[in-house]
Amino acid sequence: MPVRAHSGAHLAMPPSALDALLDRLTMAIPAGWDLGLERIERLLAELGNPHHTLPPVIHVAGTNGKGSVTAFCRAILEAAGKTCHVYTSPHLVRFNERIRIAHPGGGRLADDDVLAAAILEAERVNAGRPITFFELATVAAFRLFAQHPADYTLLEVGLGGRLDATNVIPAPLVSVITSISVDHEKFLGDTIEKIAAEKAGIIKRGAAAVSSPQTPEVVTILERRAAREGVRIQFGGQDWIAGPENGRLVYQDADGLLDLTAPRLLGAHQFVNAGTAVAALRAAGIAPDNQTIGRGLETVEWPARMQRLGPGPVTALAPSGAEVWLDGGHNPGAGEVVAQVMGDLEERVPRPLFLIAGMLKTKDPVGFFRPFAGLARHVFTVPIHGGHETRTPEDLAAAATAGGLSAEPVASLEAALARLASGWQSDEAPRILICGSLYLAGEVLKANGALPA
Repeated sequence: MPVRAHSGAHLAMPPSALDALLDRLTMAIPAGWDLGLERIERLLAELGNPHHTLPPVIHVAGTNGKGSVTAFCRAILEAAGKTCHVYTSPHLVRFNERIRIAHPGGGRLADDDVLAAAILEAERVNAGRPITFFELATVAAFRLFAQHPADYTLLEVGLGGRLDATNVIPAPLVSVITSISVDHEKFLGDTIEKIAAEKAGIIKRGAAAVSSPQTPEVVTILERRAAREGVRIQFGGQDWIAGPENGRLVYQDADGLLDLTAPRLLGAHQFVNAGTAVAALRAAGIAPDNQTIGRGLETVEWPARMQRLGPGPVTALAPSGAEVWLDGGHNPGAGEVVAQVMGDLEERVPRPLFLIAGMLKTKDPVGFFRPFAGLARHVFTVPIHGGHETRTPEDLAAAATAGGLSAEPVASLEAALARLASGWQSDEAPRILICGSLYLAGEVLKANGALPA
């Protein structure tokens, strides 16, 4: 909920004090969401409406895959020599990850001092009136983006779409909807139709619109919104298709067939996400040639999405020779695609699979775990630190059991890895998946010395 934050007028911001600022705002503004556009529209107007002068915007909403689609768009455009501002959330380790400022040769995360100054200015102008933390961050991002030249702006929706702070953009170049499933029911509605209606709110008159493949009920909702806005929305599986073929990505739409390099991100779902990005860039009329698209697919980076961890303090705790994977997916749809990736790995290189999972109270753990039944040997459930409303390991273990898995609670990630290592007697090294939360993923990356850049 919004609260009256301090005006900030009396505050002197010492250099590189971003963490102190964020800690203060976190204390002043309780965690949570209060969706609506009135507060951010008022504040942006008082700051000269910087969102009206952004470079052309690619606006991305959805339940699963929106971060990956944004990453693919950025990688393809930067492979073509274009520059991109990028706004995503949440961050994994450092708040700076949310705001990437365009730069020739590749965007750079906003510096601590620059980001702190932008947030402080937004807080000062807000002058103590009700505001949410995400709205302050979004205003800061828009001001920074408006101050730096770029070819494009990539905006990932924070929550929902219709009332999300990013939806003040009046005329995006293209609106993109990724796979929609049930998540954040408290804020978006308790049916897939209500959730889809919220996501559809980013579709606007005059903007191209593209969607990943959707269920029939979601297609109906998105088509209805597009018709009201006078827009024809292009759906995956209908207007365009993308998938693996002979180790490559084959994409086809009304304009022809593309034979492309397989995406660097692992999993069949990433072929669809890559296809969604290609469809969006083609619908917007800014897609580069096939070779350049291929370079983007080969070089894309998006941490904590089926990421195999390299050597570090975390992986050193695992049994000798173990594969340690990390994924931040946290809803039933994510559970399905991650379990499919693990199943594909099992077919190619069989190894016993163990899960180490942590999850917030707002998620559906049974739905997340159910696709792993018959695939994972055992689940160790752990807490998530940092003040989040996390499920207790005991509660999460009960949910995993209800989903058809063998599970037990442990005190920490380190304890789970130690339990595996001390009791491992097989010559066959295990495959370990750390999963269930982007916040847990951030803890793991920080502990293993792998900070997103």
